[in-house]
Amino acid sequence: MPDPTASGRPAAHRGIGRRPFVVAALGAGLGAAAQVTASAGPGGGRRVTSAARRRVGELEVIALLDASGPFPAAWTQMFPDATEADWAAARAIDPEAFGADGRWHLDFHCYAVRRPSGRVMLVDSGVGPAGSPASGWAPVPGRLPQALAEAGIAAGDVDLVVMTHLHEDHVGWAVGPDGTPMFADARYVVQRDEVDHLAGDPESVVWGYVVEPLLRTGQLHQVRGPARLPAGTRRGERVLAVPTPGHTVGHQSVLVDGPGEEVIITGDVLVHAVQLADPGVAYALEDDQELARTTRRSLLRRAERRNAVLATAHLHAPFVDPRR
Repeated sequence: MPDPTASGRPAAHRGIGRRPFVVAALGAGLGAAAQVTASAGPGGGRRVTSAARRRVGELEVIALLDASGPFPAAWTQMFPDATEADWAAARAIDPEAFGADGRWHLDFHCYAVRRPSGRVMLVDSGVGPAGSPASGWAPVPGRLPQALAEAGIAAGDVDLVVMTHLHEDHVGWAVGPDGTPMFADARYVVQRDEVDHLAGDPESVVWGYVVEPLLRTGQLHQVRGPARLPAGTRRGERVLAVPTPGHTVGHQSVLVDGPGEEVIITGDVLVHAVQLADPGVAYALEDDQELARTTRRSLLRRAERRNAVLATAHLHAPFVDPRR
């Protein structure tokens, strides 16, 4: 952890700077993550890539595995406050997260919400192709285009892309390497606070790779606060983008809500099973750790009240019942 006084804020409220950490980790020889294929599991085996699905009334939520591989650091380094009991519970929830090489292993999931019309909302767009902003540390190239095809989704079916936040591993397929949007007919929805914050970050590679091309084409749709998204159903299902800050200042999650059932597409509200075992465990790369704890606890309370299933970005089981 960095000097807790270096940023002028207490360590409990501020995580390690994301880019400085990743650069330092790669410099220390931990960059093998970038060499792992998108389907390699922690034991060197093959990851299951077929799409898992959940229904919420007339809506179909489809998990799309873009990539799988190790993070360039040990899990203990990323979650230093976790206890032995926390780790034991996390191993029971997601044993594949604990690599024999001592590093944290994770999946990179995106989600499609297919409406009765066949039109699709995509939530996040993974690590992207070779040369994407995540290439320095994530297992590129991802396989999202193939995963979409396997699910029977063409690029032209996607009319909405929700970006939970603007970290490299969540926006990689938003545009191609030439700056052309991957989904030509789609609006890209992001919280305005996320864009404003990124605009002031001189180290951001995502700004030029993703944000500027979408601004040029007029496809970036900035919202402030909760936003109702098209559901296109007759039974009253709702799809909502809701602010869930802490991991980043403008982080948002997506609620797919129907009578008696709900799927919460979490983004990075929780990134490891240890934060499901104990929501108070902070992640070193959260922008505001205290706010992230509050958000995580609130979201998990909602899931418990509504018997909701979590659709997670980085656990190996894409759909998780937090009550279990």
